[in-house]
Amino acid sequence: MENWTDIGEVPQEFPYEQKGIGAPAAILLDGKVHLFYQTYGGWRTDAICHAVSKDGVHFVKHPDNPILRPNANWCCGRAIDADVCLFNGRLYLYYATRDHEMKIQKIGGAYTDPDSDFAPDKWTHIADQALLSPEYKWEGECIEAPATIVNDGKMFLFYGGAYNCCPQQIGYAVSTDGAFFKKASAEPFIPCGAPGSWNACESGHPYAFRDEDGRAYLFYQGTSDMGKTWYLSRAEIEFDGDRARVKQFYH
Repeated sequence: MENWTDIGEVPQEFPYEQKGIGAPAAILLDGKVHLFYQTYGGWRTDAICHAVSKDGVHFVKHPDNPILRPNANWCCGRAIDADVCLFNGRLYLYYATRDHEMKIQKIGGAYTDPDSDFAPDKWTHIADQALLSPEYKWEGECIEAPATIVNDGKMFLFYGGAYNCCPQQIGYAVSTDGAFFKKASAEPFIPCGAPGSWNACESGHPYAFRDEDGRAYLFYQGTSDMGKTWYLSRAEIEFDGDRARVKQFYH
């Protein structure tokens, strides 16, 4: 998980992808890779799309894309930073959105049957309100990039707190039902680094991954020059009840 080779890319093919696509979340269901990704550059209109692949390289996009956006009565209607997780027989999808003034970033969610076709009418929104919002000083005006992993019947949702390079740092919250989350601490779980380090300006945008041997990792990004140069790293994490801890950093 340190040396990587490019094997292909998901092309921009349709009008809704004209300005870009990104922030994918992948999950393996019945031997197929399902990719949930966002449109880019639409600001208020960005939404979540779906594509599926038999080989992990060539993807067929959903004919009804975008397949998910939140109700605009509680937010701006935007959805980015998708993450998906199987939990209690449902496929949960979490995303970041903003308030109507486009100032406060927060997390919403929806679920569907994992055997569904993921069309827009197959999703049930968890609530017409944010599931997580910024509240601590270090989170600033932003909680984004949800990254979920299940352990011992509990869902752990890691997130980036504060906007990029403010600095963004990583926190997490825990849920037993996928809807109500309790933040684990008022302090960052993975903070930014010391001045001069590779992640001095940010440790952010996490992605959770459990390997075939059961070990769990958080991949995350960092920068030391206010976003001119970006790096990716990972940390192995362990769980104890409602708590997570870093077992080892890989830099």
